[in-house]
Amino acid sequence: MLLAVLENFLNRGLPRSVRARQLCTELDGRRLAIEAPALARFVVESTGVAVRIRRSEETADAAIIGGPLSLLIVGTGWSREPAARGEVEVRGDAEVAAKFQELMHLLGPDVEEELALVVGDVPAHRIGRLARGAADWTRRAASTLWQDLGEYASHERGDLVSRPEGETFLHGVDALREDVDRLAARLEQIERRVATP
Repeated sequence: MLLAVLENFLNRGLPRSVRARQLCTELDGRRLAIEAPALARFVVESTGVAVRIRRSEETADAAIIGGPLSLLIVGTGWSREPAARGEVEVRGDAEVAAKFQELMHLLGPDVEEELALVVGDVPAHRIGRLARGAADWTRRAASTLWQDLGEYASHERGDLVSRPEGETFLHGVDALREDVDRLAARLEQIERRVATP
């Protein structure tokens, strides 16, 4: 039931975007699996004129695998950090996966436009502006909170190492590793000279 609603919601956006229709045609017959291990596996398929979503174990051209929250963050385009940290893995045809991601982004609903159908343009715009402002404030507040907690834990409590101290330590470790590698190479040269009569 929920998948059918989501499918209808996405397909309603197809007529509004030339690029989305083009991608849908290019992906005709292709499948993308979206998998949250031990929770669910969905297959998104293009029929050339529409997008179909279903729970399935069938094979797909590409698969995106990760935790539910990481998949949501990457799928909505809010951030690419989970993919960069390796929390989301792409298997199979990466080009197909990228095209499906672009298609989903293009078909994503414009909440303000959908709301305008119910309450009208002006109230929908004001509600949208309020929601965007609240989301921006929440993001800034969360960022500031994490930064303040990090500073408190490193400077006040001493539980964490400050960033400059950590970077200095890591640079020192890298320099030591390079010195040890050079020493090992030098010792190998000496051993070869001694072994050669």
